[in-house]
Amino acid sequence: MTEEAVRLNKHIAGTGFCSRREADRLIAERRVTVNGQPAGVGAVVGEGDEVRVDGQPLKLRAARPGKRRHVYIALNKPVGITCTTESSVKGNIVDFVGHEQRIFPIGRLDKDSEGLILLTSNGDIVNEILRAENGHQKEYLVAVNKPVTDEFLRGMSRGVRIHNQMTLPCRASRIAKFGFRIVLQQGLNRQIRLMAAAFDYRVTQLRRVRIDNIRLGTLKPGQWRNLTPEELRGLLPQFNDW
Repeated sequence: MTEEAVRLNKHIAGTGFCSRREADRLIAERRVTVNGQPAGVGAVVGEGDEVRVDGQPLKLRAARPGKRRHVYIALNKPVGITCTTESSVKGNIVDFVGHEQRIFPIGRLDKDSEGLILLTSNGDIVNEILRAENGHQKEYLVAVNKPVTDEFLRGMSRGVRIHNQMTLPCRASRIAKFGFRIVLQQGLNRQIRLMAAAFDYRVTQLRRVRIDNIRLGTLKPGQWRNLTPEELRGLLPQFNDW
C-alpha cells in the first residue's frame, strides 16, 4: 500500500484475493475487518491498516523488479463446475483450474451451462468487462425442448422482463430446429434460461462461444489457455497493464 488511502474493495482486489465485486460481497456480509472492526461498504484504508477476511490477514503482493505478471485465462467450463471462489463449494472453478496464482472468474456461467469463461488475477479489470453499458458482447448457442419459432426469436430479441427488469434488446437467430444463437450485452443471473421460460421454452443445453473478440475455438471441455496480448487489447483497449 502507499500512504494514499484507497477504497477497501480495491485494496482487497489488489492483493489478488478476489475481484472488487467479490470483495464488495464479502464486505456486505461483514466478513471483512479493518484494524479489528467490521468494515462497511465504501470504507477506505491506508498504509498501516490491517485488513482481514474471515479473520485471516491479507498479504499484499510484493512490489519488486521482475514481479509476476497478471494472469488472463480462457477456460472451456464443463457442466457441473461452479463459478465461485469459495473453497468450501465442491467443484468450484478455482480448484478445477488449479492455477499456481490466485485467480477468480470474470462473471458467471451457470453450473448447468458450459463454454467460455475468463479468469484473472487482476481485480481491476473485472467490473470494466461486466458493466452492461460498456457493450461487451457474449455469444451463446442454445438448445431448447421444442421447435424454435420466428415469434420466439422476435420476443427474445425485443427483451423480456426477468428479475423485475427488462432485458436489453439482443440478437437471436435460428441455427437448428431446436436450437438458436443469441448475443447479449449483459449478464443477469440465469438470463437466457429465464428469458426462454417466459415463452414456455426450456433450455436443454447452453454453451457460451464468444466474449467480445475472444472465441472458444477448439478448446475442449476442461481445457484452458492464456489470452494473447492481441485478445487483451481487443477486450479492453484502454487498459495497458498487460
